[in-house]
This record gives sequence, C-alpha cells and structure tokens, in this order.
Amino acid sequence: MTGSAYRLYGRANAGSLAVQIVLEEIGAPYELIWVGRTAAELEVFRRVNPAGKVPALVLPDGTPVFESAAILIHLTNAHPTADLAPVAGSSAHARFLQWMLFLSSNVYEAALRSSYPERYSTVGTTAAAQIKAQALEDYERQLELIHGALSPYVLGERLSAADPYLHMLASWYPGDATALSSRLPKLAQHAELLRRRPATRKAEQDHADSQATGS
Repeated sequence: MTGSAYRLYGRANAGSLAVQIVLEEIGAPYELIWVGRTAAELEVFRRVNPAGKVPALVLPDGTPVFESAAILIHLTNAHPTADLAPVAGSSAHARFLQWMLFLSSNVYEAALRSSYPERYSTVGTTAAAQIKAQALEDYERQLELIHGALSPYVLGERLSAADPYLHMLASWYPGDATALSSRLPKLAQHAELLRRRPATRKAEQDHADSQATGS
C-alpha cells in the first residue's frame, strides 16, 4: 500500500462493512486489517481506538478516526467527486445528516441492545430476555420509520453514504427476516439494490471470507 492509503480496522459482520462499501464506492486505496478478539490483539488495537471497538479508520495523514457515522460523513467530505452526499449547507445535506444520526443513535443502538442485552442491566443475564424483546421492538419500529423515506434510496433517487449504513444495520436484524421483508417491501428492495453494486459485493465477500477463515 502507498502512504496515501487508508487503513480500515474491522471485523466480520461488524460496523466496518459500511465503511468498506463506501471506500469501494469512492475508489480510494485502503488496507483492510482484521481485528482479533484476544486480549493482546485488543490491546494493540486500542492504540488506534482507545474504546477498543471497530470500525476505526486511519486517514492518509495518520489520523485515526472512530465511530462509523463520523467516518462515513468524513469520507463524503474528503471525496466530494464521489457524490455520496449532497452539498454541505443545503437542505438535502441536512436530511442526509438527519438520517445518518438517526441510524447511528437509534438503529445501531437497538442492534447492540438486541445482540448484547446483558450489557444493559446491572443484574446481568437475569433481565436479558426482557431487554432483548424491547430492543427488537425498537429495532423494527425504527426500520419501519426509515422504510417510509425510501424512494428507492434513503435520499430518493441518488445513492448516498446513508444507504450502505442502512443496508448493514438492516442486515443485522436478528428476527424473522422473511416476515420483515414482507412487512417492509421497500427495505427489501433497498437491500437488493445495494447487493447489485460491485462495492457491496466486494465488501460482503471479504467479510464472508474472513468469517470462514476465522481471521
């Protein structure tokens, strides 16, 4: 890799997927680094992201950035010719930011609660079932809300960085995916549109390969 390449730290089926899709859409050079789960590997990774969570992106100048929404928004600003966000300051850009923050603070949070319910209680696993049930209810309600905006993408006819973000988060839904697709057909169409794109296929294949090899 050249000195001008990004370094993306990720993990299979984790938050790095949307960032990788956007890097592929942009056509920017990047190195994909899989983060292991051992104490030693996480200690090394904390030098990049003190929170120890993926994704993290090291910019070409060596600056590390974490939080997936922040990374995605930065990439749209750093690569405006990729046209993955409306012009900053416009009303369309305000809507872009609205959905990016909605996905980050609501949908992502519900996904985490449904996957790790024991983290959200001081009594550990005792309340896990109740927490997970509420998280799934919230997850569905928030996906239903953004479903109403799809036409066919989050911002209408144009693809934006919000679309890989939504695609990733919706794919994590742990409930009955067939029933969800039937109830939210525009969300199912959105997933199909994203999967047709070479950038999505490349990123999803890398994640599948990593999961298969345990890397």
